[in-house]
Amino acid sequence: MDKIHGFLPATEETPTDRQRLIVHYLCGVLIDLVVLNLFDEFWDKVHVASFSWSLLAAILMQAFLKGTNAVVHHVGVFFGERRGVLMIGLRVLISWLVLFLSKFVILEAIDLAFGDKVRFEGPLYGVVALVIVVTTMVVAEEAVVRFIRWIR
Repeated sequence: MDKIHGFLPATEETPTDRQRLIVHYLCGVLIDLVVLNLFDEFWDKVHVASFSWSLLAAILMQAFLKGTNAVVHHVGVFFGERRGVLMIGLRVLISWLVLFLSKFVILEAIDLAFGDKVRFEGPLYGVVALVIVVTTMVVAEEAVVRFIRWIR
Protein backbone atom coordinates (compact mmCIF):
# COMPACT_ATOMS: atom_id res chain seq x y z
CA MET A 1 0.00 0.00 0.00
CA ASP A 2 1.30 3.45 -0.92
CA LYS A 3 1.73 6.02 1.78
CA ILE A 4 1.44 9.81 1.73
CA HIS A 5 4.30 11.57 3.54
CA GLY A 6 5.40 8.20 4.93
CA PHE A 7 2.53 7.70 7.38
CA LEU A 8 -0.89 8.27 5.82
CA PRO A 9 -2.28 5.54 3.57
CA ALA A 10 -2.87 6.76 0.03
CA THR A 11 -6.41 6.01 -1.01
CA GLU A 12 -8.69 6.93 -3.84
CA GLU A 13 -11.87 6.45 -1.85
CA THR A 14 -13.97 9.58 -1.71
CA PRO A 15 -15.67 10.25 1.60
CA THR A 16 -19.39 9.66 1.77
CA ASP A 17 -21.84 12.45 2.53
CA ARG A 18 -22.23 11.09 6.08
CA GLN A 19 -18.47 11.15 6.59
CA ARG A 20 -18.27 14.73 5.30
CA LEU A 21 -21.11 15.75 7.60
CA ILE A 22 -19.40 14.18 10.63
CA VAL A 23 -16.13 15.94 9.82
CA HIS A 24 -18.01 19.21 9.32
CA TYR A 25 -19.74 19.02 12.72
CA LEU A 26 -16.63 17.71 14.48
CA CYS A 27 -14.58 20.64 13.17
CA GLY A 28 -17.35 23.05 14.18
CA VAL A 29 -17.45 21.67 17.73
CA LEU A 30 -13.65 21.79 18.04
CA ILE A 31 -13.52 25.38 16.78
CA ASP A 32 -16.31 26.36 19.19
CA LEU A 33 -14.46 24.58 21.99
CA VAL A 34 -11.27 26.54 21.32
CA VAL A 35 -13.12 29.86 21.07
CA LEU A 36 -15.14 29.24 24.23
CA ASN A 37 -12.05 28.27 26.22
CA LEU A 38 -10.08 31.28 24.98
CA PHE A 39 -12.89 33.59 26.07
CA ASP A 40 -13.05 31.79 29.42
CA GLU A 41 -9.34 32.30 29.90
CA PHE A 42 -9.03 35.90 28.73
CA TRP A 43 -12.39 37.60 29.42
CA ASP A 44 -14.06 37.91 32.79
CA LYS A 45 -17.58 37.90 31.25
CA VAL A 46 -17.31 34.21 30.28
CA HIS A 47 -16.96 31.53 32.95
CA VAL A 48 -16.64 27.80 32.34
CA ALA A 49 -16.06 25.45 35.28
CA SER A 50 -13.84 22.96 33.43
CA PHE A 51 -12.75 21.66 30.06
CA SER A 52 -15.42 18.94 30.17
CA TRP A 53 -18.16 21.52 30.69
CA SER A 54 -16.80 23.62 27.84
CA LEU A 55 -16.83 20.57 25.55
CA LEU A 56 -20.47 19.89 26.38
CA ALA A 57 -21.30 23.58 25.94
CA ALA A 58 -19.52 23.65 22.57
CA ILE A 59 -21.57 20.66 21.40
CA LEU A 60 -24.80 22.32 22.55
CA MET A 61 -23.86 25.65 20.99
CA GLN A 62 -22.91 23.98 17.71
CA ALA A 63 -26.29 22.24 17.60
CA PHE A 64 -28.15 25.48 18.25
CA LEU A 65 -26.06 27.41 15.72
CA LYS A 66 -26.70 24.81 13.02
CA GLY A 67 -30.39 24.81 13.94
CA THR A 68 -30.51 28.60 13.70
CA ASN A 69 -28.78 28.49 10.31
CA ALA A 70 -31.33 25.93 9.10
CA VAL A 71 -34.24 28.14 10.20
CA VAL A 72 -32.70 31.20 8.52
CA HIS A 73 -32.16 29.13 5.36
CA HIS A 74 -35.80 28.03 5.35
CA VAL A 75 -36.93 31.64 5.84
CA GLY A 76 -34.75 32.62 2.90
CA VAL A 77 -36.18 29.88 0.70
CA PHE A 78 -39.76 30.73 1.71
CA PHE A 79 -39.44 34.44 0.94
CA GLY A 80 -37.09 33.86 -2.00
CA GLU A 81 -39.90 32.11 -3.87
CA ARG A 82 -42.02 35.26 -3.63
CA ARG A 83 -41.49 38.44 -5.61
CA GLY A 84 -41.52 42.04 -4.52
CA VAL A 85 -39.81 44.55 -2.29
CA LEU A 86 -42.08 43.63 0.62
CA MET A 87 -40.95 40.00 0.46
CA ILE A 88 -37.29 41.04 0.42
CA GLY A 89 -37.90 43.28 3.41
CA LEU A 90 -39.75 40.52 5.26
CA ARG A 91 -36.97 38.06 4.46
CA VAL A 92 -34.34 40.38 5.95
CA LEU A 93 -36.48 41.31 8.95
CA ILE A 94 -37.50 37.77 9.86
CA SER A 95 -33.99 36.39 9.29
CA TRP A 96 -32.57 39.08 11.57
CA LEU A 97 -35.28 38.38 14.14
CA VAL A 98 -34.48 34.65 14.12
CA LEU A 99 -30.76 35.37 14.50
CA PHE A 100 -31.39 37.87 17.32
CA LEU A 101 -33.89 35.77 19.28
CA SER A 102 -31.82 32.62 18.88
CA LYS A 103 -29.19 34.11 21.20
CA PHE A 104 -31.76 34.29 23.99
CA VAL A 105 -32.76 30.68 23.29
CA ILE A 106 -29.11 29.57 23.32
CA LEU A 107 -28.46 31.45 26.56
CA GLU A 108 -31.51 29.89 28.22
CA ALA A 109 -30.54 26.41 26.98
CA ILE A 110 -27.03 26.84 28.38
CA ASP A 111 -28.45 28.04 31.68
CA LEU A 112 -30.87 25.10 31.89
CA ALA A 113 -28.29 22.53 30.84
CA PHE A 114 -25.28 23.76 32.80
CA GLY A 115 -26.43 26.18 35.48
CA ASP A 116 -23.42 27.91 37.03
CA LYS A 117 -20.94 25.62 35.24
CA VAL A 118 -21.14 27.79 32.09
CA ARG A 119 -22.03 31.48 32.49
CA PHE A 120 -22.10 34.57 30.37
CA GLU A 121 -22.24 37.83 32.32
CA GLY A 122 -22.64 41.51 31.56
CA PRO A 123 -25.24 43.65 29.80
CA LEU A 124 -28.64 42.09 29.06
CA TYR A 125 -27.96 39.22 31.47
CA GLY A 126 -24.99 38.01 29.44
CA VAL A 127 -26.56 38.21 26.00
CA VAL A 128 -23.95 40.73 24.81
CA ALA A 129 -21.12 38.41 25.90
CA LEU A 130 -22.85 35.46 24.25
CA VAL A 131 -23.32 37.40 21.00
CA ILE A 132 -19.61 38.29 20.97
CA VAL A 133 -18.60 34.68 21.62
CA VAL A 134 -21.01 33.27 19.02
CA THR A 135 -19.95 35.84 16.43
CA THR A 136 -16.32 34.90 17.05
CA MET A 137 -17.21 31.22 16.66
CA VAL A 138 -18.95 31.85 13.34
CA VAL A 139 -16.06 33.99 12.06
CA ALA A 140 -13.52 31.36 13.18
CA GLU A 141 -15.47 28.57 11.46
CA GLU A 142 -15.69 30.61 8.26
CA ALA A 143 -11.96 31.41 8.42
CA VAL A 144 -11.13 27.71 8.71
CA VAL A 145 -13.44 26.83 5.80
CA ARG A 146 -11.86 29.55 3.64
CA PHE A 147 -8.36 28.40 4.59
CA ILE A 148 -9.19 24.78 3.67
CA ARG A 149 -10.62 25.89 0.31
CA TRP A 150 -7.54 28.06 -0.27
CA ILE A 151 -5.04 25.21 0.22
CA ARG A 152 -6.60 23.00 -2.46
